[in-house]
Amino acid sequence: MRASPAMMSTVAFFTSEGPMELSQQDQRKKEAGEAAARLVEDGMVVGLGTGSTARFAISAIGRRVAEEGLRIVGIPTSDRTADQARTEKIPLTTFAEHSQIDLTIDGADEVLPGPLYLIKGHGGALLREKIVASASKRMAVVADDTKLVKLLGELVSVPVEVVPFGWQVTARRLAELGGKPALRLGDDQKPYITDGGHYILNCAFGPMNDPKETAHHLDHVVGLVEHGLFLKFATEAFIAGPNGVKVLQKEK
Repeated sequence: MRASPAMMSTVAFFTSEGPMELSQQDQRKKEAGEAAARLVEDGMVVGLGTGSTARFAISAIGRRVAEEGLRIVGIPTSDRTADQARTEKIPLTTFAEHSQIDLTIDGADEVLPGPLYLIKGHGGALLREKIVASASKRMAVVADDTKLVKLLGELVSVPVEVVPFGWQVTARRLAELGGKPALRLGDDQKPYITDGGHYILNCAFGPMNDPKETAHHLDHVVGLVEHGLFLKFATEAFIAGPNGVKVLQKEK
């Protein structure tokens, strides 16, 4: 049984705004992020992920830059990650200056141990996240143990980024594939707009016995920009649980 928010203990986390209470789950996310941040070495080009767990990793990298004089440059996967990196005084670069990334640290909505297949994109940055992941020599995933699954699709839907023009046509095709697409809305109840100016359709395929087959079909949907099945990118995963952080390696 997963703990409800009321059951979770809290710990203090210090930010630039002062102390903040962390739930037990967020404490584990912090542990995973800090463990992965230790992979960063002097001179690296680092892909900076988006989401609640990646945020802790970026904070830890920022501390290393400040305290150790670590010399790196980062490529952010979203505008909000870029804002955090600037706050942490992590130098940023672009693909125009560095076409290959040494290491990317990013979170995931689901992690399948073994092949380290992922579902990503519930933070709304899946297109940029996949571009960064595809340009990386190495990708470390950070997550707490609630994200581990036996089949992709057990816990969350598959986010799909689509062109706004004719999105209803794209949604109809996704429905034909069994995705039960639902347009993601923002806090204003209007369509959520990604950093790239696209919409997101959350597709509830359910548990997938063959996510590669699902990905293959999604790759051929007209109007679809990118999907949240990350099936060949992660090389390792830092998973935090009650007994600390475990490192899962991709099985070849």
